[in-house]
Amino acid sequence: MAIRNPIEWIFTAPSGPVGQIGTATPGEYWQERARDGDPQVQRVGWGDIRIALGRGVEDFKANRTDVVMLAIIYPIAVLLGVAAMARHAVIPMVFPVVSGFTLIGPLATIWLAELSRRREAVGSASLADAAGVFRSPQIGAILALGACEILLYFAWIATAAAIFRATIGPAMPATIGGFVSAVFETPAGWTLIVAGVGTGFVFALIGLVVGCVSMPLLLDRHVSVGTAVAISVRAFRTNPGTILAWGFVVVTSVVLGAIPLLFGLVVVVPILGHATWHLYRRIVAN
Repeated sequence: MAIRNPIEWIFTAPSGPVGQIGTATPGEYWQERARDGDPQVQRVGWGDIRIALGRGVEDFKANRTDVVMLAIIYPIAVLLGVAAMARHAVIPMVFPVVSGFTLIGPLATIWLAELSRRREAVGSASLADAAGVFRSPQIGAILALGACEILLYFAWIATAAAIFRATIGPAMPATIGGFVSAVFETPAGWTLIVAGVGTGFVFALIGLVVGCVSMPLLLDRHVSVGTAVAISVRAFRTNPGTILAWGFVVVTSVVLGAIPLLFGLVVVVPILGHATWHLYRRIVAN
C-alpha cells in the first residue's frame, strides 16, 4: 500500500464519510436538488455582489444567527481585551489576528452557507439545520480544505509578527499610546504599515483565489478538494475584477465590524457568510 504525503492527501481527500461524521449519503443530502456534471463558471458583476449581499441580509433576518455569533465573539473579545491589558506585547497582533479571520472565513461560516443552502432548497431553515453540514458526505473534503485555510492563517500571523519585530520590535513601547505613536509617527512605523499591508494583500489574494467558491462548492456538489480549488481559480480568472471587489467588501466589512470591540462582527459575519453562498450560486452554474 502506497503512503501519500500530506499535501497529496489533502487535495485528493475523499468526499465520503469520515468515521461517524458524514452519515448522509449523497442521495439523502442533496435530495432537494442534485447537481451533477462539471460545474460551469459564469461571468458576474458588481450587481451580482449587491444581490448576494441582499439575499444574505434576508437569510440573516430569517435565522437570527447573530445570537450564535454573539456567543462565539463575546468570549473572544473578552480574551483579547484581557490579554492586551495584561501584556502590551499582545497589542501589535490584534489587527493581524482580526483581519486574518478572512482567511478562515469560509470554514468558520460554512454552517451559515448550509443554512442558506437549505433555505434555498426547501424554502425555510432553522438554526438546527446548520448542524446538517456535519452529516454531509463531503465533510472529509470540507475539513481538509479548512485545514489548508488554518495553515494559511497561522502563516500570516507568523509573518505579521516577524514584520513587527523587524521594524518597531523587538522592544514593545511601554504604553498603548506609545505604540500608536511608533506606528504612525516614525519611519519604522511607516515601514511596518507598508510591509504589513503589502504582505497582507498577498495572503488575502491567495485565500481569495483558492477559496472564493471552493468551500460552498464542496457543500453543494460531490467533488474533491483539488477539483473545488481548480474551479475556484477558474472563477477568479473569469471574474478577477468582481472577485477582487468581493474580497474588498469582505475585508472592509470585517475590519469596520471589529472596531467596536469586535461586536460589529455579530452582524457582519453572518451576512457575509450567507452572501458567500449566494454569490457562489451566481458564479457556478447548475
